[in-house]
Amino acid sequence: MGGCATCILNEETKELAGSKSLGCQTGGCNKLNVFDWLADMDIQPGKEFDIVEVRFKNGRKDFFRNKNNLELHTGDAIVVDVPNGHHIGYVSLQGELVRLQMSKKKVKDDENIRQIYRLASPHDLDKYEKVRNREMTTLYRTREIIMELGLKMKLTDVEFQADGGKATFYYSADERVDFRELIKVLAAEFRIRVEMRQISLRQEAGRLGGIGSCGRELCCSTWLTDFKSVTTSAARYQNLALNPAKLSGQCGRLKCCLNYELETYQEALQDIPKITKPLLTEKGEAYLQKTDIFRKIMWFGYKQESSWHAITIERVKEILELNAKGEKPETLQVDKDLDKLEHAQAVTNDLERLDRKYSGKGKRKNRKNRKKRRRPGNRHNNQNKRGQ
Repeated sequence: MGGCATCILNEETKELAGSKSLGCQTGGCNKLNVFDWLADMDIQPGKEFDIVEVRFKNGRKDFFRNKNNLELHTGDAIVVDVPNGHHIGYVSLQGELVRLQMSKKKVKDDENIRQIYRLASPHDLDKYEKVRNREMTTLYRTREIIMELGLKMKLTDVEFQADGGKATFYYSADERVDFRELIKVLAAEFRIRVEMRQISLRQEAGRLGGIGSCGRELCCSTWLTDFKSVTTSAARYQNLALNPAKLSGQCGRLKCCLNYELETYQEALQDIPKITKPLLTEKGEAYLQKTDIFRKIMWFGYKQESSWHAITIERVKEILELNAKGEKPETLQVDKDLDKLEHAQAVTNDLERLDRKYSGKGKRKNRKNRKKRRRPGNRHNNQNKRGQ
C-alpha cells in the first residue's frame, strides 16, 4: 500500500507500519515532509493553482499539472505522465505554496510541465508494488555487474517506473565513468530502458537516510534540499577543533549544520579584538588561550604559569591601547570585572566537570578502580574475612 523503502512490516498483520505522516502512504519515513500552512485559508473559486507537487521514492519531487480538475488531497496516490510511460507518485503539496516552491526552485509554468492522468486505482497500486519488489534484486545484481566490468562507481539506489518499462540507477563516483557497456548489459539482463543518474555524496546520504551525531534524522533526508558548500573556516569561526572525524557527516563531507550558526558567530566576532601578538604587562607576556565569543570574555596565560586569566574584551582593548603607547598595566584583570568573570569561570568549571564525567577519561578511571577491586588477592582476603 504505497509504503516507502524504510517502512516496517508488521509480522502479525502483514501490513506496513508507520506514523501516518504525509511523507509516504504509511508514514514509515519522514523524508522531505511539508506542511501546508495555507490549507485552512479560503480561496476564491476558480483561482486555485492547477499545478501539484508530487513526491516519489526517497523524497524525489516534481511538479505536474492537474488538467482534469481532479479532487486531490495530500497523500493521494496518482498516476502521472513521464517520458516513455507513466509513473505513480503521492501528492505532497498543492495550492499557492506550490507556486512559491516553483519560484524557489526556478521552475517555469509552461508547457513543459507534464499532466496528471488520474487517481491510482487498487490495480495500479498492486502492479506498482510488484514492480518495486524487483528493485532490491536488481540493485544487488547490478552491483555484481559493475564489479565484473571493473567500473569505479558506487551504485546507491534503483527506482523502477510504475509501468515497469524503465529504471533509473542512482550512482556516485569520484571520476568520470564510461558506463556505455554497462547500459547495454543492464538493458539485455532486465529488458528495460536504463537511465544512469549521478548524484553527489550528500544526495546519496539523503536518499539512504540515517541518524546524525546529534541524535536526530539527517537534515538532508528530512528537510534540506539546497546543499551549500561548507569550508573549514566555518569551524574556525566557531572555535571548533579541526578534527575530521567529528566535523564530517555520514557522507564523508563537512557537516551541513556547520553553516547554520555561522552568520551569528561572524556578527559576534565583529566586537572581538584581533590578537596578533601577546599582551604586555609588568608581570610578563600574556598569550591568548581561548575566547568565549558570546560572553565577550578572553582567557590569557603567562609562560611561567599553568593557570589562565579571564578578562573582558573591553579590558583587552584597553591593554592593546596602552601597549600601542608603550605602556604596560600592572595586571590583566581589574576589580570592576571580577563579578562577571567569576560567574563565567564557574560556568566553565561546570562544563569541564561534565566533559570529564562523560568523556573517556572518567570512564578509564572507573575501569581502573573496578579492576583494582576485582584483583584475586583482594577477593581471597575478603573470603577470609567472611570466614572469620
